[in-house]
Amino acid sequence: MYFAALLARTEDGWEASDMELDDVESLSDLIDLARAAAVDDDTVVALIEQEDAWFGVVRVDGEEDPRYFVSNASAASRSSYGSMLTDELLGSDEEDDELDELDLDGTEDGEEDTISAFTDLGDGEDEEVGSGAEPVPAGPLGDPRLLDDLGVSHKQLMALDGDALSEIADSLGATEVLEAVR
Repeated sequence: MYFAALLARTEDGWEASDMELDDVESLSDLIDLARAAAVDDDTVVALIEQEDAWFGVVRVDGEEDPRYFVSNASAASRSSYGSMLTDELLGSDEEDDELDELDLDGTEDGEEDTISAFTDLGDGEDEEVGSGAEPVPAGPLGDPRLLDDLGVSHKQLMALDGDALSEIADSLGATEVLEAVR
């Protein structure tokens, strides 16, 4: 079971809208939804979670390149929407983002993906996250600093578990608007 919401920053705080994942067939679709929710090209934060297995954050600031964070890359890579994020972060060569090739119920599809790539550790250094037959990393992946300037430090983001989206919304001052779409 997935939950997804968009938080759009406005002059008066945050506006939330639930995100209908049935309409999202690729990461580009997700980014387009986020940009469409933006008020005056301000920041939009897309939050996705699959029960307590993993959560993902996508930050879109106007026309700048989106930034991504996934709490548990291994778990996310085995779900349809999470694999879109992990594939982007790991630089997957797969060009076909169609969901008809993905497992929509969030269960494992058998073997784990094995991708060789590097991930940004947030301190200017890269770390190899997979090579050959090694699985996708079990821990966080992406830019843990993507919400630093919004009140969620990278240390706080990396330590979140359980009801992570509510904790993020609380730090952003968007608890009420997020709960309204939950």
